[in-house]
Amino acid sequence: MLVTRIEKTSGSGPRMSRCVVKGDMVYVAGLTASDRSADIKGQTQQILDKIDDYLSQAGTDKTKLLQANLWITDMANFSAMNEVWNAWVDPENPPVRACVKADLAVPELLVEIMVTAYK
Repeated sequence: MLVTRIEKTSGSGPRMSRCVVKGDMVYVAGLTASDRSADIKGQTQQILDKIDDYLSQAGTDKTKLLQANLWITDMANFSAMNEVWNAWVDPENPPVRACVKADLAVPELLVEIMVTAYK
């Protein structure tokens, strides 16, 4: 079965694909905000916009999410992050989800999100 890799990274950072499609399964890597100066709501929205883009490139959308993993650096930000998530996620098709507190690779990053979907 063909494997499609969308946006392979290069350079000094981690070698990875941002999105991998195999058959009807779509795996989106842990994504972070590009504008690290944004607050938790802004960073969350940036990530969800990126997820929408990768899912679209893979031929699917957020209504087909199966799983989401979220990492936040401060549980005091949980409600604000969740407000943005709840406005974005399809209420009829929410994925299974885990959210944990974690240190991220760069101190300015407040949240990282990884999802799995189907086509």
